[in-house]
Amino acid sequence: MTVNEVFVLRNQGRKVEAYEAARAIYATDKSPYASAAMFWTAVDILKMRVSEDRLEESRKIFMALERLLNNVKDEKGWMNDALEKCHNLIKREEKRSELMIDGPEHIQTGIWGEELAAAYLREKGYVILERDWRSSHRDIDIIAQQGNCIVFVEVKTRRSRDFADPIKAINYQKQKNLRRAINHYIHYRKIDNLWRFDVITIVGKLGTTMPEIDHIEDVHLYCR
Repeated sequence: MTVNEVFVLRNQGRKVEAYEAARAIYATDKSPYASAAMFWTAVDILKMRVSEDRLEESRKIFMALERLLNNVKDEKGWMNDALEKCHNLIKREEKRSELMIDGPEHIQTGIWGEELAAAYLREKGYVILERDWRSSHRDIDIIAQQGNCIVFVEVKTRRSRDFADPIKAINYQKQKNLRRAINHYIHYRKIDNLWRFDVITIVGKLGTTMPEIDHIEDVHLYCR
């Protein structure tokens, strides 16, 4: 396996394979190019671990990334930017964990619903790529991959259906914002895969062991 092949695997979305291959190379080759492959594949794994709520492991990977920067040339500052984003990602997840314990009930309910949705998707074989991905003031709750398809997921959590079905909260303006955020993500990540938009609704009180979970696939978004 060569460093070039590692980057090919990474571009194909085979991030775990790319990471393991980079580790094998880096064990005997500490050159800047091999170090760069190790760095970028470790960034991918850190994001995966954060999405899996494995924060302690994420912190260890972050410290390894800091050390790796000493072995690479970062003339354009891309690696420093990636490191800062990883730091912010970990801090954001730490804040989510704090809010889940001490935050207002509606915030706790929303976080609880997103955790349930992510766990549900993993059980169905999806790979979670991003959580709470932000584009300006717009955000996407979950970005996952199913086979060769990128799936953008909006999660709506309600204590009951007494007032309105959760999916009805995705109004015209919300759909426009989601479409803009999705377009930004596709452009930013240079995505050429098929993609779709799904909605997962969670109905139940915080901590309910058996909430209602509905997964609606391939929901149409307004384009205008």
